[in-house]
Amino acid sequence: MVESRSFTEVAKWVNERPTHFRERIAYGTLDMSNSYAAVFSVTLPKATQVVDRFHVIKLATSALDGVRRRLQLERTGHRGRKDDPLYGSRKLLVMKGKNLDEKTTKRLETLLELGDPNAEVALAYRVKEALSDFYECRDIHQAQKYLEEIVDRISLVAMPLELRRLGKTLKYWFKKIMAFHEERMTNGPTEGLNNLIKRVKRVAFGFTNFENYRIRALLYGGKPNWRVLDSIVVK
Repeated sequence: MVESRSFTEVAKWVNERPTHFRERIAYGTLDMSNSYAAVFSVTLPKATQVVDRFHVIKLATSALDGVRRRLQLERTGHRGRKDDPLYGSRKLLVMKGKNLDEKTTKRLETLLELGDPNAEVALAYRVKEALSDFYECRDIHQAQKYLEEIVDRISLVAMPLELRRLGKTLKYWFKKIMAFHEERMTNGPTEGLNNLIKRVKRVAFGFTNFENYRIRALLYGGKPNWRVLDSIVVK
């Protein structure tokens, strides 16, 4: 843990690691942050950067929700309410299509027919599902062709603004998104630890001293035997 998320502080921490530690790093997963990408490029130039799949799907889901919210406001003049079809579809839209049973799928289709006459939300939903399918591809060449088709289609002028923005982002990070198919790496363990650290801070109602915060987080992350904690003597 380092106190700052700035490029210089993170890069400094990496550079302070032993040479043999840094040379063994072949891959690094990251979200779509230029700062973290720069850290890898400067301090670990030989490491292959992999954009984490969770953040790609999250971005697609955010674009989908952006389309739904915009149409909701355009059609009704207000934010979503309980009886609005688009509002009622919001939770179903974030679920994987393959995880929906026949009844739930029919409900989603009905809600979109009522609230999405021009099929903009349905289109954004299919894009999100297509990106999910992209990660299921086992052939890297097939996956690349599939992602290229997604980017090309959603970058068309006729597409909703939210999808065009998504296409622009996917195109910018294309190579690092594709790198997932080299080793199928994920940032899940790191995200899990990050969530744990946030919970530690929340339970403690915040920390004014970073070092105390760091020690507490490391203790919880290391799953210590609290029964013997009183017997530990620090010299």
